Amino acid sequence: MKSIFVPALAAAAALALSACGGSGDDSLGDNAADAAEAQSENLEARADNSSGAQEEALRDRADTVEEAGEEREEAIDDSDVDASRLSADQRNALTNGQ
Repeated sequence: MKSIFVPALAAAAALALSACGGSGDDSLGDNAADAAEAQSENLEARADNSSGAQEEALRDRADTVEEAGEEREEAIDDSDVDASRLSADQRNALTNGQ
């Protein structure tokens, strides 16, 4: 059940971002970190249901995803991007690291 809930939460966060447009680089960066954290939590939940090398690989990937989200948040904040001037597709691409 957790594996369904976490992606749904990430999708809801992305939808909320595209609906409100954010209010500058801070909210956009926060959304990027939140999306990565949701993906990381999903991987951790999958790791809880695994064992051995698969469990370790999932936990390593979860750490990598969360770190990448934090780096993406910092990069967005440092860029001083004005989220209100971006299209919904552009905001979603930044949030999801595309």
